[in-house]
Amino acid sequence: MLNVKQLTFSYQETPILKHISFTAEKGDNLAIIGESGSGKSTLLKLLYGEYDLDEGEINWNGNPILGPKYNLVVGYDFMKYVAQEFDLMPPLSVEENIGKFLSNFYPEEKIRRTAELIEVVELTAFAKNKVKTLSGGQKQRVALARALAREPEIILLDEPFSHIDNFKKQSLRRSVFKYLKEKNITCIVATHDKNDVLGFANKMIVLDKHQIVANEVPEILYKYPKTPLVASFFGEYNIIDNQLVYAHQLKITQNSKLKAVVTQSYFKGNYILIEARYNQTKVFINHHECIKKDTSIFIEIIK
Repeated sequence: MLNVKQLTFSYQETPILKHISFTAEKGDNLAIIGESGSGKSTLLKLLYGEYDLDEGEINWNGNPILGPKYNLVVGYDFMKYVAQEFDLMPPLSVEENIGKFLSNFYPEEKIRRTAELIEVVELTAFAKNKVKTLSGGQKQRVALARALAREPEIILLDEPFSHIDNFKKQSLRRSVFKYLKEKNITCIVATHDKNDVLGFANKMIVLDKHQIVANEVPEILYKYPKTPLVASFFGEYNIIDNQLVYAHQLKITQNSKLKAVVTQSYFKGNYILIEARYNQTKVFINHHECIKKDTSIFIEIIK
């Protein structure tokens, strides 16, 4: 189990994280979200032992995770960290980059494991290609496979699908997170994308103003967002009469006490997002068709 107690960290005089405490069980998928600069990446680096804490402690299965003051080499054998900088070996092929982290004493097992990991990250067709010829998204997938090569007990992922094309992301997420569950590997993922969380994360931590402002299962945070920051992670939201309301929770009706004027319609595929002005503020409503600009409408909340 990962146990973080009262973690506090600053870059010189600049506070980054204050009194951070949470746990993650073996095999859990824990998502960390927050605005840019909220400390997501820094928290992963602290968990990896890249920096020394100002206060607090980090333990994995009762053993302390310590920073460079105590370790000549950053990191631990049981943990892997996949940063946004991939640190690959460009002249080598995809399978060679991954195989470098597997033992040569068992060549058949090395070949099998390499092929398995390449399949997990959906790069089988590129196994023989040199990494220097790959796209940024493909390199990110090689970095993921390489981190999994020795089956770590815990893996830290920093925006793991940020460089990957949208048409590939969905199947890749399912493949990678399914593999981690099957192998009972604890996963801590820092992300700005709700699709990295929904359907995969057991818990979701929200960072704001250097602290944890929410730590809950994603379904609860989605259904009962307490702050605009949380609501914004899941989609378009409105504040109407001091209530947080998603765009899909508003309905255009024949008559109501909430009257607005349409300012724009946006095609979103299976729905139209209507932007309107209500009491001098913007509101957003999911609707089935476009509405002409300057049209008066009535809306109601359908929570």
